[in-house]
Amino acid sequence: MVLSRFLAAVVAGAMLASLPVLADDIQDINLQFRKGDLTSALDHANRFLAQNPKDAQARFLKGLILADLGKTNDAIEVLSALTTDYPELPEPYNNLAVLYAAQGKYEAARNALEMAIRTHPGYATAHENLGDIYAKMAAIEYDKVRTLDSKNTGAQIKLKLIRSMLGGQAVKPATARPASGPKPAP
Repeated sequence: MVLSRFLAAVVAGAMLASLPVLADDIQDINLQFRKGDLTSALDHANRFLAQNPKDAQARFLKGLILADLGKTNDAIEVLSALTTDYPELPEPYNNLAVLYAAQGKYEAARNALEMAIRTHPGYATAHENLGDIYAKMAAIEYDKVRTLDSKNTGAQIKLKLIRSMLGGQAVKPATARPASGPKPAP
């Protein structure tokens, strides 16, 4: 479920084509990001956003850059604000979900992915990520069953299958949804 730098760059490129922007600056920021020059990309994004504070592509790239820099809470803040200002864009919701899942906030991740799918029902990546979230949530529940009833072989088999399906990824115990996270549509 972790977006690679390449996939994030592809998504950012798709956003470039979908909204009018000052393409040269955005393309430069995106290129710095793809090359892994995160500090320069962030500086460039901040300078650009000082002049164009509502630019969706630059804000999205800034969120991706912050996430790659390990500044998860800052990235969540940027992407959450983007979903408020541009609720029709599915990519910020999807990337929020990735960040929430990495923190073990599976309910928040699920809500964000459901919003991405509501805005763009054909967004295959969001559907796949939602499947991963459901699998992780199921693994947590089957692990609880195993703890409560060690003789429940059905739950043990299901847990083993899900862990295998997730490629041996460790599943963090679920944590509470943050108060500032995206809200599901009514």
